[in-house]
Amino acid sequence: MAKTGIIFGTDTGKTRKIAKQIFKMLDSEDVAKPVNINRCSIDELLAFDNLIIGTPTLGEGELPGLSVDCESESWEEIADALEEADFSGKTIALYGLGDQEGYPDEFVDALGELYDIFSAAGATMIGRWPNNGYEFNNSAALDGDEFVGLVLDLDNQSGLVDERLTAWLDIIKPELGL
Repeated sequence: MAKTGIIFGTDTGKTRKIAKQIFKMLDSEDVAKPVNINRCSIDELLAFDNLIIGTPTLGEGELPGLSVDCESESWEEIADALEEADFSGKTIALYGLGDQEGYPDEFVDALGELYDIFSAAGATMIGRWPNNGYEFNNSAALDGDEFVGLVLDLDNQSGLVDERLTAWLDIIKPELGL
């Protein structure tokens, strides 16, 4: 089994697209193909040594939840189970998608929510990202002058995605043993 999993939640498919791009850029046998959280159990998450986890922020700062046509879980539905799990010994890097112009008061808040959940569950959190180059009012994903993970704004800064992904992966690869 690969030692690093890429798990994402999505609403529009953009977070899945980034997960696939990360997988392709890492190009390692030690990295499993990306999986939507609605197709992954807590036990499957815990089977990995490392996780790269992605989420969009929906509406007013929410994690993606149960879709109308799907009976599977998403980040919102398993948040309680995640909080009860023991992620001690696991290394986790987060990435989040948001719209800094459309939602400047809750920019990538869901990223901050996942950070709080996984860090409280004992995970070693890596992959902080500077907040310079973004324009927003507030973010729950901000810790000092850094975001708790990579932040991508595909709506307003799509031209920076490849550059930011490359730089972030260069930061986290050694910590993931890749």
